[in-house]
Amino acid sequence: MNIQRFDPGSRMSQAVVYNGFVFLAGQVASGAPGASVAEQTADVLKNIDALLARAGSDKTRLLSATIWLSDISTFDEMNPVWEAWLPAGQAPGRATVESKLAGPQYTVEIGIIAAVGA
Repeated sequence: MNIQRFDPGSRMSQAVVYNGFVFLAGQVASGAPGASVAEQTADVLKNIDALLARAGSDKTRLLSATIWLSDISTFDEMNPVWEAWLPAGQAPGRATVESKLAGPQYTVEIGIIAAVGA
């Protein structure tokens, strides 16, 4: 079975499709660095929507999500944005942890695994 890579670079690809699954790299708020946690979460989810669409999937097919917050005290600011984005009854398995992120301008990073196809 073929492996399909989206936006491959020397370090990572933004998405990899294999055997009916799409694996997204951790997504940060490239369109909203330094913004609030809620604004960054919305930007990250917009990026995830776009990558999933390119890979032949969408947010109704999420299997797993990992969310990294630079400060776990912002958990309650991130969650309403996440919950509003999810289709009812389609929540994936999820872990949320506090972690130092790639740069101080980022407060949220989200990685996704989803099913592709119909």
